[in-house]
Amino acid sequence: MDNGQDNGEVLRVENLHIAFRNGRQWREVVEGVCFSLKRGETLGLVGESGSGKSVTALALMGLLDRKNSRITRGSILFESGTDLAQLDEKTYRTFRGKRIAMIFQEPMTALNPVKKCGRQVVEMIRQHLDVTYSEAKTRTLALFEEVLLPDALKAFDSYPHQLSGGQKQRVMIAMAMACNPDVLIADEPTTALDVSVQKAVLQLMRHLQSKYNTAIVFISHDLGVIRQIADRVAVIYRGRIVEQGDAERLFASPVHPYTKGLLASRPPMDFRPRRLKTVEDFLSENKKDYGIITPEERKAEHERMYSQEPLLSVRNLTVDYGRFRALNGISFDVYRGETLGLVGESGCGKTTVGRALMRLIESAGGDVLFEGRNIGGLSSGELKRLRKEIQIVFQDPYSSLNPRIRVGEAIEEPLKVHVKGAGDEQRRQMVYDIMEKVGLKREYYSRYPHEFSGGQRQRIGIARALVLNPKLVICDESVSALDVSVQAQVLNLLGDLKREFGFTYIFISHDLAVVKYMSDRMIVMRKGIIEQQGEADSVYCCPQSEYTRMLIDSIPV
Repeated sequence: MDNGQDNGEVLRVENLHIAFRNGRQWREVVEGVCFSLKRGETLGLVGESGSGKSVTALALMGLLDRKNSRITRGSILFESGTDLAQLDEKTYRTFRGKRIAMIFQEPMTALNPVKKCGRQVVEMIRQHLDVTYSEAKTRTLALFEEVLLPDALKAFDSYPHQLSGGQKQRVMIAMAMACNPDVLIADEPTTALDVSVQKAVLQLMRHLQSKYNTAIVFISHDLGVIRQIADRVAVIYRGRIVEQGDAERLFASPVHPYTKGLLASRPPMDFRPRRLKTVEDFLSENKKDYGIITPEERKAEHERMYSQEPLLSVRNLTVDYGRFRALNGISFDVYRGETLGLVGESGCGKTTVGRALMRLIESAGGDVLFEGRNIGGLSSGELKRLRKEIQIVFQDPYSSLNPRIRVGEAIEEPLKVHVKGAGDEQRRQMVYDIMEKVGLKREYYSRYPHEFSGGQRQRIGIARALVLNPKLVICDESVSALDVSVQAQVLNLLGDLKREFGFTYIFISHDLAVVKYMSDRMIVMRKGIIEQQGEADSVYCCPQSEYTRMLIDSIPV
């Protein structure tokens, strides 16, 4: 990036090794990481959860827990040669926030919930600059306008919970840029955001970087996002950088199998493979070609599918939260064996649809007919029997599992509630069968949720939803919290189970690329109404509204 300013080296990481305490032993989690960073440059640090990205970022900020983690070797040379790895906490505070700042992944936890947003930024400014409260407030309001918060004064006087996810992340960016730092570390700053908000945040960061000549370390597991913002890319795998170089070269000609796997795991937009390749396919040198689903094959399947009567019919469904109308008279059908995608930004009503279909929330009007029967008039006993036929996979595989219940018992619980199986032994065998179907070993039965990775936990959630062999499965953002390769594994699993058991899915997500890949038909929602619906490829190729076009244009390529 040439902006006519001094673009000399501002940061150099040499042979960085970081170890974590495990009881009395220390285990290295980062091994020999090396990279450099120039002013005005963006380095993308990419890899899956557990690869060492965030640990490296915390080391750069001096935020590692000094009791349970330590830098065992290497140096972090800042500007004139100061080795940040050797600084004590008191000295590090003179750098942190002023010379080197960080935007964290989750703004809701990074911001203090009991302090107004403006005051938090003011405190940051006054900690590092010799200014009055009035001067710091003026600076904060100017920053809020610069990061394009809709109403700077209102945001200044708002608590974090009163702002949207995108607005909270803009407050975090304003706080990080408050003292014009030399280096900005952005740790997954857009992962939790809708694609349109994500695009706006990336544009904002590029603008601020150009204005202030800031060097950025941008951390993500999403290579589509990295490609949009990075000048150079370093790929980290199991604590080691396995490939780095110019972004365009790396994306055009990746060398390491892990990089190739990350690139291939994202659903392509221009064709539909039968299965997504995963990182493991490349690391194991699996040469199998899964083939593609042709338009002719897809058309024939749709003609067969849509010649039936709908499994589910929704007519003029309306849902109110107090005075707020979350759904405003929407109508659609779902057919047996179909995957219907629901896509839109946060707050558009997607999740409300899923919960209303299960009567987890009550509607204010309209009808929902399942196999021709209106679920609105069902008694509690009838509703319980219905929920055996309609199951849901929740977004967060962490909070949707009880940490005190073994995973086998969690999967078995629906069988007990709905009295399926002739006894404990038969029910346990049914649990073993579904665990094997979703790729979990039967010896995992007696383990607790915390012993599993995010991808494994999501498989447990899927097993729990499918053990009753339901007719309709609602997947509510069920892959949005997962790394791109784990996401590919779960999408493949859902596709395999659909083909084997004939499941019908409603697939809810803000990620249009994933919805397009998974869906037969797609519904685009906005502010409680349906903007567009139709065959998934047709919606993508021929958007009928400006909003749909905006969502498509925001997809990271």
